[in-house]
Amino acid sequence: MIGNKFLKELYEYPDEDTGINQLLEMLKYKDMNFIKSLYDEIDLDLCSVEEIQYLTKVSALIDYFLQLHELEVPNWLRDDRLCFDKPYFHPKRISDFDKVKLQYTNPGPFKARNVYFDLHGLERV
Repeated sequence: MIGNKFLKELYEYPDEDTGINQLLEMLKYKDMNFIKSLYDEIDLDLCSVEEIQYLTKVSALIDYFLQLHELEVPNWLRDDRLCFDKPYFHPKRISDFDKVKLQYTNPGPFKARNVYFDLHGLERV
């Protein structure tokens, strides 16, 4: 079970993309209640496989934005279990060329977890 109430609510959204968009809003505009909640350790041993997969995707985004805001990254976000064996691409419908491009152009927080996002898609209006 995801111990962080914010991440648990986002995980429980019926549509993962909507939850990720909400996460991006909180990160982009530095929702301090959310950011402060990240410093409470999450016990990954209590999480299901599906929750670990979700946390792997969002941990890359959280790590990336915390670094952009020059904030300390909590240790649990860099746990070795939050990494995919095979590359995960978001969005999933992209060409092989774009997949290779993302693997070379994404910053470290994404590469470290084998999670790749189109950074232009992360921009908020």
